[in-house]
Amino acid sequence: MTDDGQIIIRLFKAGQREEAFNQIVKNYGERLYWHIRSIVVVHEDADDLLQNTFVKAWSGMERFRGESGLYTWLYRIATNETLTFLSRKKLDLANGDPEELSGRLAADKNFSGDSLQLTLQKAIATLPPKQRAVFCMRYYDETPYEQISKALGTSVGALKASYHHAYGKVLEYVKANVDIDF
Repeated sequence: MTDDGQIIIRLFKAGQREEAFNQIVKNYGERLYWHIRSIVVVHEDADDLLQNTFVKAWSGMERFRGESGLYTWLYRIATNETLTFLSRKKLDLANGDPEELSGRLAADKNFSGDSLQLTLQKAIATLPPKQRAVFCMRYYDETPYEQISKALGTSVGALKASYHHAYGKVLEYVKANVDIDF
């Protein structure tokens, strides 16, 4: 566990819970937000999921055993919340509705990407939710496979295969939709 995580746990156990919560948000909020946002794309969805992550983590703090670092534990909660959200969502991001995603991105005042970035997001939207999460964790966050394994409860070998397949699908989509030689 990082020093930040140890300090937060000590604060929590010492009854300084408001300070512990504030430190969780301060130390991990931005990284968790961008992790979630890389998967769901839209700011409002990411913001809601981040709040859900903090609520779930806070309600489970008493049960945190410290077998992993605090950030790894929070990351797993955020990932699971995000995957659950994608599974529940009527908008079928797993089957990749590029037109719906395109419209949502265009309407998102926080998206400032160009057409190539929009095409990349459309390509990622075609991936199944878990494969999408693996791709985003490796591609955007450069998360080590071992950490993804802990977050998703999947073997490193399966994650490597999943990333390889996702990368291939994204590359094919981009090649088919962008006039650039690769």
